[in-house]
Amino acid sequence: MPEVVQSNLQSKMTLYVQKILKSLEVVLRVPPLFVIDEILKNMGSASPIDISLDLAEENDRNVLDYHVIIVALVKFMCGTLGCILAVCVFVLWTNNLVKVYRHLGSVLIIFALYWANVTYVDSILGQQSIMKNQGVDVLHLQPFGLNRFFEFHKSYAVKNIAYWYPILQGVLTTLFSTVYQGPRPPFLLLFMYISPIVLTLSPLPVAITAHTPLMCAIIPLLLIKYVIWVNVTPATQTLYSGYRHVHTMLSNFGMATFVEAEWTRLNVPSVLLTFWIMRVSGHAGLLTMEYLQSGVSTPLPELLHQMAKALLVGGCDTLIAVLGMTSVVSYLCYYLGCLFQWALLAEEDEEKPIGTVSAMLFYVLALQAGLTSCDPEKRLVRLSRNICLLFTALLHFVHNYVHPLLLSLSASHNPALHRHLRALGVAVFIIVFPISLLIFLWSHHELSTWLLAVSAFSVEVIVKVIVSLMIYSLFLLDAYRSTFWEKLDDYVYYIQAFGHVVEFSFGILLFMNSAWVLVFEAGGAVRAVMVGIHAYFNIWCDAQAGWRVFMKRRTAVNKINSLPEASPQQLQALNDVCSICYSEMVSAKITRCNHFFHGVCLRKWLYVQDRCPLCHDILYRVASQEQLSQ
Repeated sequence: MPEVVQSNLQSKMTLYVQKILKSLEVVLRVPPLFVIDEILKNMGSASPIDISLDLAEENDRNVLDYHVIIVALVKFMCGTLGCILAVCVFVLWTNNLVKVYRHLGSVLIIFALYWANVTYVDSILGQQSIMKNQGVDVLHLQPFGLNRFFEFHKSYAVKNIAYWYPILQGVLTTLFSTVYQGPRPPFLLLFMYISPIVLTLSPLPVAITAHTPLMCAIIPLLLIKYVIWVNVTPATQTLYSGYRHVHTMLSNFGMATFVEAEWTRLNVPSVLLTFWIMRVSGHAGLLTMEYLQSGVSTPLPELLHQMAKALLVGGCDTLIAVLGMTSVVSYLCYYLGCLFQWALLAEEDEEKPIGTVSAMLFYVLALQAGLTSCDPEKRLVRLSRNICLLFTALLHFVHNYVHPLLLSLSASHNPALHRHLRALGVAVFIIVFPISLLIFLWSHHELSTWLLAVSAFSVEVIVKVIVSLMIYSLFLLDAYRSTFWEKLDDYVYYIQAFGHVVEFSFGILLFMNSAWVLVFEAGGAVRAVMVGIHAYFNIWCDAQAGWRVFMKRRTAVNKINSLPEASPQQLQALNDVCSICYSEMVSAKITRCNHFFHGVCLRKWLYVQDRCPLCHDILYRVASQEQLSQ
């Protein structure tokens, strides 16, 4: 028994360690996103040159234009190179990523040590100059003795630095010894820690003492440069092996499998989510500090409202920030979909997960609206409109869960009342909520293309739910009938045809609305591509599919009508059930091979194939032979 408990504890500890390592890996991949985000900010907000062109000469204007073009080109090339390097660091394997961070961390620690040394040396030199002005001979204060040390540290300016400087110096030196990867000459760490204090207290000239921070930093920097130079060849080999890995994956498995594998390996959604939360948290901290420093008293609800607006506006000002917000929206939609699945006791569709599809839709809407290039006020308005459109689209995904569940509950004669009530409750919500949303929007907003789009999406989902409820009701009625209902298939077809016609009509309306926006309001390549995709898949392909279904049904009806009807005497002599539905035959059609089937069942069978369900003989030759004999 103790062994079992110990094994369970070990498995739990292993699981916790794996979660911690996975979280650390996610955090390690966040800094390159911050680098890309900062580069995009700087590239998108170039400060104009404050020169009056009206008063400038023509030659000066040409020189200025040339200078602006060169500066913009250099800035773009440097930004592009920085983004490429950041992406290369982002996609590295974890062990290589740790090596890169250790080298960068070593350099940053050296610069932090340099800053601390500069602050300390400036304070000491300043105190020396004050003592000289007071007539104190600094060189006779027992060099390297305690008297000299305490005389320099009596003043308030030096006293504060004397408290934290040795501690900070020790912490940074310890961090450097932990992070640094490379050769370590003897007394390197001791030199970095003690040399600033020793050199500032020695009777050296001020010109030499002032360069103490540089002398303490130059040796570690040269060592780091040597380490980086030595690792150029391994880094090149790593890049080449990565290229070979990508080439092999693309050749053997294709682009889709490669992207999916890398998406999973890099854990992109969690990285984007962490990046956006850290970014917004930093922005919130800055806003809080500004509010505390301003000293203005604002009611808490209004303050929170203003901060929420500022965070939303600042959280989508670059493309990488929009990606981070997309990951947040994806997680929210995923958990909202889980809530509806719990209410329906259903499972998520693995082919179209609601989180992934909603994330793609939100990002496409953000690109269409041009969130990153808008003014803050317009950005907030467009963001709220995109969220409204996204939620109406989310209701369509919920309907995709409700519709098959309603049909299965009614067709299978499921006696579980709570399953019916859950499905009906969600269906009623999908009807009531869009109606309430439309009433609110039409009462608070003027007519616009965005309002028409939201209204079309909302009315379309309402019609789809009503169609599902009508079919559900027909199936329930059929379940309580004691005889075969031949007209059921016709009623279901007419109701579904009505729903598809309404959906197709709203698709045309949305296409015309999008085309109007593209031509007269806000054009763009992304919007043009999306209009083309909508026209092809939601109009052309749907029209072709609907026409094929209509022609199949028309052909099947003509074939069934050409078959002879069985008389009551024949049915009584047969005394059998339909071989397709296994129900009693009050009426039936007789095939050429002398088999009896319900006309409705045989028509459904003809949707799939033209052969008899029992003997597999061709059925439609009956009609052709009769036409030829006539």
